[in-house]
Amino acid sequence: MKTVRIWLLIVAAIAITAPLSAEEINAPEPQAGQIIGTVTDTNQNTLAAAAVVLEGPAASDRRTVLTNDNGFFVLKNLKSGIPYRVTIRAEGFATWTSPVITLQPGEYKILTGAVLRITEARTTVTVGIKSDEIATEAIAVEQVKIEETQRVFGIVPNFYVVYSPEAVRLSTKLKFKLALKLSVDPVTALGIATLSGIGQASDSPNYGQGAKGYGQRFGANAADGFTNIMIGGAILPSLLHQDPRYFYQGTGTKKSRAFHALLHPFVCKGDNGRIQPNYSSMGGDLISASISNLYYPDSNRGATLVFQNFAASSGERMASALLQEFVLRKLTHLAKKQQ
Repeated sequence: MKTVRIWLLIVAAIAITAPLSAEEINAPEPQAGQIIGTVTDTNQNTLAAAAVVLEGPAASDRRTVLTNDNGFFVLKNLKSGIPYRVTIRAEGFATWTSPVITLQPGEYKILTGAVLRITEARTTVTVGIKSDEIATEAIAVEQVKIEETQRVFGIVPNFYVVYSPEAVRLSTKLKFKLALKLSVDPVTALGIATLSGIGQASDSPNYGQGAKGYGQRFGANAADGFTNIMIGGAILPSLLHQDPRYFYQGTGTKKSRAFHALLHPFVCKGDNGRIQPNYSSMGGDLISASISNLYYPDSNRGATLVFQNFAASSGERMASALLQEFVLRKLTHLAKKQQ
């Protein structure tokens, strides 16, 4: 993910230097609204672990929550004037969709009529998998679809950040899917080419000049990026049951948000929802740096260089997380409106 982090640093630097308009400075924040409701079946029995999906005109409007044991759900921090629609799904029941809902500023909307009917025919029985696990996987799939559309300025991939407070854990399949999506993205390749050009100008690594030297740098940077993404973003998170994404805080004091961002390279959320040491990120950087010893020139090998690269990667992650917390959210939100 090193190449993408460098792109994010560049675009954020451009955004920081751009002056804000008077309207942006003085515009008041509209009061957020809420939608609440209870999901039942036709016998008025409440349905737990039903997936409640909020959809709007932009991908950033989409979010998903699960109903609690009493069938209750709440969708918070909703914008006024946006035409929302709520879709509810549950295993063994037909999907229910609400009419269009447009909230007034600060409106507290109670959604009525969320009654799910049993599907007419069920010919298979799932054994050993709980209904809440099925629902969680469905939500995770939807979340990844949204994350795969996140691009800064509509261009630079920003797949590994979570803006939804209702995010759920990723399965191993989804961790690999997200990592491969980033690895093969055209902008990732463009970043590798740019990074190789910078290395060519500074003769780092020491491959020499000319087309051969540039080709070797391009290959080395591509290998660095691929191993870093796959090991730190998929393999280790799957083995260690950790979430490789950055969870945007967005609220609280600037100090608490900065502290949250700076800790990201070293602390992560586990698949069990608990905070734990970020062995996946640190291990991915170390292993990727160690593998580079296989193809870097002799003058660029050794334990010292491995740990120097690890320290540089950690610094890049900290800077990238700070930008995610304070700059890139707005830029990525604007990009999503293209959906």
